[in-house]
Amino acid sequence: MKASITAHKDFTVANIDPRLYGSFIEHLGRAIYTGIYEPDHPSADEQGFRQDVIELIKEIDVPVTRYPGGNFVSSYNWEDGIGPKENRPTRLDLAWHTSENNAVGIHEFANWAEKVGTEMMLAVNLGSRGLDEARSFLEYVNHPGGSYWSDLRKHNGREDPWNVKLWCLGNEMDGPWQIGQKTADEYGRLAFETAKAMRAFDKNIELVVCGSSSPMMDSYPDWESTVLDYTYDTVDYISLHMYFENNSLHMYFENNDSNATHYLAKAEQLEHYIETVAAVIKTTKAKKRSDHDVFISFDEWNVWYHSREQDKAILEGADGWPQAPALLEDIYDFADTLQVACILNTFIRHSDVVKIGCMAQLVNVIAPIMTVEGGPAWRQTIFYPYMYASRYGRGTALNLAVNCERYDTDFATQVPYLDVSCVQSDDDGSLAFFIVNRHASEEIEFDIALEGFEHHTVIEDKVISGYDLSQTNSPQAETVIPQEGTRISLVDQRLNATIEPLSYRMIRLSL
Repeated sequence: MKASITAHKDFTVANIDPRLYGSFIEHLGRAIYTGIYEPDHPSADEQGFRQDVIELIKEIDVPVTRYPGGNFVSSYNWEDGIGPKENRPTRLDLAWHTSENNAVGIHEFANWAEKVGTEMMLAVNLGSRGLDEARSFLEYVNHPGGSYWSDLRKHNGREDPWNVKLWCLGNEMDGPWQIGQKTADEYGRLAFETAKAMRAFDKNIELVVCGSSSPMMDSYPDWESTVLDYTYDTVDYISLHMYFENNSLHMYFENNDSNATHYLAKAEQLEHYIETVAAVIKTTKAKKRSDHDVFISFDEWNVWYHSREQDKAILEGADGWPQAPALLEDIYDFADTLQVACILNTFIRHSDVVKIGCMAQLVNVIAPIMTVEGGPAWRQTIFYPYMYASRYGRGTALNLAVNCERYDTDFATQVPYLDVSCVQSDDDGSLAFFIVNRHASEEIEFDIALEGFEHHTVIEDKVISGYDLSQTNSPQAETVIPQEGTRISLVDQRLNATIEPLSYRMIRLSL
């Protein structure tokens, strides 16, 4: 099979916000305890953070991390996580039916974020609490001093404010599983008043209002329309969440390649989701005759289905209220590697409207990084497409013309077998192509015409290919890893290469 691609220097999508490659840490399962924080671990630093995990996170270069939830935030009292640890209360977390000892709170998370080099994205509780909690939390975190909450922060050991810029107004408030679920009108009104109060403190912070938890919600996309009608001129982003499942591949087809092609088409649903909400934003802006822009914060996304059956006992309360049990610990396979690569390509191609993204989550909980308590940290199969996109997907996204064969599924039509995005670096002008072959049995020979560019050298060519779709990594062996690419040439501004069936390839070209 052959495909042709044209990359033109003047045909661009947008300059990519680096925060498109962010992540998420929630008080859920082992994301924090025995994930990023394990004081008794051999690699733990003086503050209890696992340095082996920190080094893996630095490999990805995570620009922003959302905290403390997630569903957890909707019944969370942030004040429980400040002051001497021996005085902090243990609370029952209603979201995940576990106990939370609050050994990690805002001070600890901020210290970890500084070590990792990530910006904090904080969420306020608009489920069981509301406006007053939000303004107090903001004052505690961002005010220099001379007020009750800022002076309490100083008393607790942090002299300077953290000056957190990015704030989420609750989490998934449309969801019936959410503590304090609200109708779109109830939430829209509360979010507007909370945003107004937070902006009275600092008009320059960035605020994220809750959009739909999934495109499968009955309230979607009316939810977005109603909420934005209340909040449009007071917020900067509307959040979207989406998780990708492939139960049929493993439960019914047992590694059926053609079903994997079906699975990899699910990024088309993501594309439709983004475009629909972008249209709602545009319509609301026109209706309000506003000169303000609102963008999308896709602050929860990932593959999630492997662990759902095994988690039922804990979530239904059969084990009481355990502290940091193993929850949502999906062990990803090679098929998931390709899916994550397609998701990231979709975000890059829509970087004009999607400005923030948070892979959910970063460690242990549906995560690219896993840990063994007291043992090693290791990379899941999905680590690599995330790492390459974060490292080399910062700059200007190009609007590519792709000509290749296509296929239909029961939920998407005209899906291209070759899924590709391209970014030109703002730092050195290099081009990075991120490519997935969705075809189950045919390699694709592709030709890229570089119009208006002067790139003449292939500086990096990595391939993840040839694995059984169910192949996973483990603490004992990281089997699914990148290899050096072959069969590639760059002559007279034309790049020619071949990608194997069901494969990922990342190619970088220099000036």
